[in-house]
Amino acid sequence: MRTPVVMTLGVVLAPCGLLLNLTATLAPGWRLVKGFLNQPVDVELYQGLWDMCREQSSHERHCNQPDLWGYFEAEPVRVARALMVTSLATTALGLLLASLGVRCWQEEPRFALAGFSGVVLFAAGLLSLVPVSWYNHFLADRTVLPADASPVTVHVSYSLVLGYLGSCLLLLGGFSLALSFAPWCEGRCRRRRKEPPGSPRRSSISTVHVDWPEPALPPAIKYYSDGQHRPRPAELGAARKPKAGFPMPRPQPGAFTNQLDVLRGEDAHSPGDSLGSTQSCHASLPCDSDL
Repeated sequence: MRTPVVMTLGVVLAPCGLLLNLTATLAPGWRLVKGFLNQPVDVELYQGLWDMCREQSSHERHCNQPDLWGYFEAEPVRVARALMVTSLATTALGLLLASLGVRCWQEEPRFALAGFSGVVLFAAGLLSLVPVSWYNHFLADRTVLPADASPVTVHVSYSLVLGYLGSCLLLLGGFSLALSFAPWCEGRCRRRRKEPPGSPRRSSISTVHVDWPEPALPPAIKYYSDGQHRPRPAELGAARKPKAGFPMPRPQPGAFTNQLDVLRGEDAHSPGDSLGSTQSCHASLPCDSDL
């Protein structure tokens, strides 16, 4: 059996979403801060979930910058750390279940397991989409995500874009794999229709059982209603059906008193032939009348 298209699509999109989310979680690029006073114009500060890096146009990048504003203590950053790590672990679990459910190396896939893996991957996509959206909502709010006052400006960085793309790919891949429940449900319903009912059907509350008394019947009607007019099984052989028509007359067997007549009577077809043969005797043998 060929692997269904929905399974193939889910198996392709889910690893891509995992890779993008992993990059977005580790890379220090959730927010870009630039325009610092008393510093070169081309100085930029990239803020992530775990680290901050300072970069200039000369491509000199210095990470592990000190947190002067308490950025890592902000609630969106702490929640994003927990949810992104949970999303990565859930995605890994979903991919493991999907590989066991799809089973491209075998003849028949496990539709139920593949559908369950789709649900897990869809949940992983939601877990990564929530912190990315929440962080983006408070991106310019300096009271929630601390930053220097004007003229410092804040912008969306590449990690947020990767987080959005990874979450969408996980949602699409999980939804595609979850469609595997359709053939599983169809086969289960078909088997239930073919199987006989295991237990008697329970009576509803509106069902009322009434035991009506048996009416008193006359002896003749009761005799025929009970089937006593039919012959018993032991008497079926004795009760034979009479033959139709009348008996045909059978010719009387010829009486042979001579040995030669016995031999000739084998070819005789009528009583007259055997009678004529008895009247003609051979000359060499005496007849019974002469005796």
